Amino acid sequence: MTHDITVIGSNMMELTTDIDRMPKLGETVSAPSFHMAFGGKGANQAYAAAQLGSSVAMISKVGSDSLGQAYLEHFQQSGIDITGVSVGNQSNGVAPCFIQGNMNSIIVVQGANSELTPDVLDQYTDLIKSSKMVILQQEISLATDYRAIDLAEQFHVPVMLNPAPANDNVDLEHITKCEFYSPNETELGRLTHLPVESIDQIKDAAHSLVDQGVKNVIVTIGSRGALWVCADHEELIPSYKVNAVDSIGAGDSFVGAFAHYYTNGEDIPTALRHANAYAAVTVTMSGSQTSYPSAAELPQLQEQLGITVDPTQLA
Repeated sequence: MTHDITVIGSNMMELTTDIDRMPKLGETVSAPSFHMAFGGKGANQAYAAAQLGSSVAMISKVGSDSLGQAYLEHFQQSGIDITGVSVGNQSNGVAPCFIQGNMNSIIVVQGANSELTPDVLDQYTDLIKSSKMVILQQEISLATDYRAIDLAEQFHVPVMLNPAPANDNVDLEHITKCEFYSPNETELGRLTHLPVESIDQIKDAAHSLVDQGVKNVIVTIGSRGALWVCADHEELIPSYKVNAVDSIGAGDSFVGAFAHYYTNGEDIPTALRHANAYAAVTVTMSGSQTSYPSAAELPQLQEQLGITVDPTQLA
């Protein structure tokens, strides 16, 4: 079976606590509320693409506990192919999130995600081979990402690497094998060791990667939009102005949406505009996957928020 997208990466149960303030070391404080939801960068990106109608496969490791079983069922209910999802020996990955106003702090416990090793991918080469695109992040080991990139290159499948969370030990040789490298400005600065405060500085840093062989750099810059840089072009795709409620998972919704629109035939700038619009909707709602609308829900939500992807700007 062919898929539009195969996501190789993490799944996490989000354990979210709304707080008035962070406790000091050794202190206990009361918090207004708590809820649990499905998250993890890989699973978020897969879910966003599936919500928009892409055929999506996931290669991941869920835990041997009740959280892992719940996540396996969630994948199935979301229409995601779980041929590549297996049960590990550890508990499921979890991500305790602490939300204070519109800011958040997150702790990641990999759990079974750490068992998604390079050799595991060799069992699922058919999923990689039969996909239009492979999406990767850095919540799994870099060695597994590198194996995925090498396999995708072998089968001539383009890769989109979202380098989050940031890691200072990445191998530029493997990054240059990816079709798309999609950091935020902070991650871009850590890789290039260049300043990224202004748009011009971000452009210079992105061009430095292109000069070293990276094909397409897509930098997400929050409310300032998304910057696309390649060898012969640069373009800043503006964001859409909305009242943000919760930014958790917004970057993942952008990646999943871009992959959906791109693998369904849109050119890069058009797919970026649609991805910006989708991500703008998600930040007006709480949670990560809980804020990702389906293709059927999206038009009405965009209309309510005054989001219009200008048809004159589309290819």
